[in-house]
Amino acid sequence: MTSQTTIDTTGSGGKAPAVPSDAAPAKGLRGHPWFTLITVAVGVMMVALDGTIVAIANPAIQKDLGATFAQVQWITNGYFLALAVSLITAGKLGDRFGHRQTFLIGVVGFAAASGAIGLSSSIAAVVTFRVFQGLFGALLMPAALGLLRATFPAEKLNMAIGIWGMVIGASTAGGPILGGVLVEHVNWQSVFFINVPVGIIAVVLGVLILLDHRAENAPRSFDILGIALLSAAMFCLVWALIKAPEWGWGDGRTWAFIAASVLGFALFAFWETKVKEPLIPLALFRSVPLSAGVVLMVLMAIAFMGGLFFVTFYLQNVHGMSPIDAGLHLLPLTGMMIVGSPLAGAMITKLGPRIPLAGGMACTAIAMYGMSTLDTDTGSAVMSLWFALLGLGLAPVMVGATEVIVGNAPMELSGVAGGLQQAAMQIGGSLGTAVLGAVMASKVDSDLAGNWTSAGLPPLTAAQEAQASEAVQVGVPPLAPGTPDAIAAKITDVAHDTFISGMSLASLVASGVAVVAVFVAFLTKRGENAEAGAGAAHI
Repeated sequence: MTSQTTIDTTGSGGKAPAVPSDAAPAKGLRGHPWFTLITVAVGVMMVALDGTIVAIANPAIQKDLGATFAQVQWITNGYFLALAVSLITAGKLGDRFGHRQTFLIGVVGFAAASGAIGLSSSIAAVVTFRVFQGLFGALLMPAALGLLRATFPAEKLNMAIGIWGMVIGASTAGGPILGGVLVEHVNWQSVFFINVPVGIIAVVLGVLILLDHRAENAPRSFDILGIALLSAAMFCLVWALIKAPEWGWGDGRTWAFIAASVLGFALFAFWETKVKEPLIPLALFRSVPLSAGVVLMVLMAIAFMGGLFFVTFYLQNVHGMSPIDAGLHLLPLTGMMIVGSPLAGAMITKLGPRIPLAGGMACTAIAMYGMSTLDTDTGSAVMSLWFALLGLGLAPVMVGATEVIVGNAPMELSGVAGGLQQAAMQIGGSLGTAVLGAVMASKVDSDLAGNWTSAGLPPLTAAQEAQASEAVQVGVPPLAPGTPDAIAAKITDVAHDTFISGMSLASLVASGVAVVAVFVAFLTKRGENAEAGAGAAHI
């Protein structure tokens, strides 16, 4: 039996309970579904952009602040670690205190941290404020989904999530282009300062437009021990994935953190069965479609983020493109996500999620297989074909898996469900980068010595071979200063051919992951609460 709540139109505090599917359209700006979508899209755009735009600025930051390579890595790792660890807890905060307030605090904090980074004069300050960016971004992302879930009637939720996914996809893929323009023509600080005016716009829109939707049975207490256990488990898992490339997958430290993560998750699951108001009610996972949606999101992120990780190196280091040119070559991917996301939303609304999700992952599998055939002399037309197919495949998955997770969760847990969706994507991306990175490293290590000898190059010592392998894993020829042109050409050919063989194997593994996801997609179905709402709308 679904409780029906009504919107408080008296203006008292800008609050309203959840909107049922048969609610009348909101009049004016406040609470209007499509204006709400525009508002949360502006805020989410900041976080999505920062996921890729900063990578372009890292070399300039390293040079300007005199940072080491390891320190620069923490500009990305610190942000990702804070974001991944905090997402589910942040979603719970939105469920408890209201998604409007949580969203606005997230936007203000994210913009303020961005401005602080632009004013920083040391690498320690940059990394510190990047951590704050991750924490505030974690508040913002689940709250945005919670607002959409509560504002849109069930029959229009897929379309809204489609546009939401389009914004994320376009921002993520457009980050390298915008970052390249800003770093090349302004400075690295501008990459962060740009978030300040965007944040101000999002706050102004949020104050004027957003309603604070709260379900009647929203949680009233906090599972402090559950938060601590989940955060520790997530930290150990993400830390192991971040450090595995440096420590090695066979290193005891890597497996110690993985074991600690497994123990943390087990203790968390046990505790959640004992506490009165758990952080994540485990009964949530009795929903096979919701669980399948989470698994699907992880698999999609492994295939997409892990596979695409090497493409940027391929374009810039093998084909010699500038960051801007590389970004432009990825426009077919961005364009198909922009076009495909709202279309996928409409298709899922009409057909349900199973067929579009399975078809999307099938397209992703074919695209990743196609990317395994890329070579040193592959033309832009062929690359564009596979990138476009990848974007076409990702669009229904980003939309459908999100709706399956959020739509199958109770309204009072929409924030937790949004955090779960984002956490699944972040962990999947980290897994993809780490595991496919290990596949790449293994293939390069096994092929480099033979390719080097076959090219008639002077033998390398063990130390030189290890150093050369690290360079080749990102497509960079290990050239010493003053190397004769003829020898340099041979070394470049060996480096590029070896990199291509590693990227090809990694892409094939990503394709296999996408094939598994096709079968997982058939376990999904339309959100149970959405179906109930849609049925109520016809009574």
